[in-house]
Amino acid sequence: MGKRKNNLFWLSYSDLMTSLFFVMLVLFVLVFSIMQHKANKLEEQIEQSHKIQEELAITNAELTVKAFELDKINELRKSIENIDTIYFVYNKEYKKHILNIKIQLPTNSYNINDLSKEILKELDNAGQSLKKLMRSLPQQENLKYLIVIEGQASKDNALINDELSYKRAIALRNFWFGKNPDLNNVLPNCEVIIAGSGQYGVPREQPDMPPANQRFLITIIPKIGKIENE
Repeated sequence: MGKRKNNLFWLSYSDLMTSLFFVMLVLFVLVFSIMQHKANKLEEQIEQSHKIQEELAITNAELTVKAFELDKINELRKSIENIDTIYFVYNKEYKKHILNIKIQLPTNSYNINDLSKEILKELDNAGQSLKKLMRSLPQQENLKYLIVIEGQASKDNALINDELSYKRAIALRNFWFGKNPDLNNVLPNCEVIIAGSGQYGVPREQPDMPPANQRFLITIIPKIGKIENE
């Protein structure tokens, strides 16, 4: 009887140890799985952090380049605004230079020679001032300039106003640079664009009636390629 009880004790003890071992094994696997999951999450967070740092570094570098380019563009714009105020008035709202000479061509006329000798002399001086400004601007391979010569007409609703203002712009271009000008010799890195805005171009003098606005506007536009940060 005592031997049987002893056997039952050892069997129970063996079952208990087996159960405890199984519980420990399950707990070990569970804890290992949890730790492995946390380790994987931590690695993902570290990788994401590295990627964010790389992206921020790239963004900061790009912002630095953009800021440098913007500074250069603003510097150019300020240089362009510094044209001789005797002959040009800069309009900041429309970013155009208004020829500060009372041109006021006769109605329906686009002939520069219809102007007086005094006005023609002033007009010639204005052209020389424009050339001087353009030659003083940075001359680089990646930098080009557009000079837009814009003719205007009074708001008298004449059907020929668009054509008239365009022909006026051509006449001024020819007066300043000659017919079929080779600007590579006159003004390197420049292109002259002819425009006629008729009775709709801005800005406009008021009251808008002949001979008001029978005049010229000049717009200088820098065309900028890639700017190198020296």
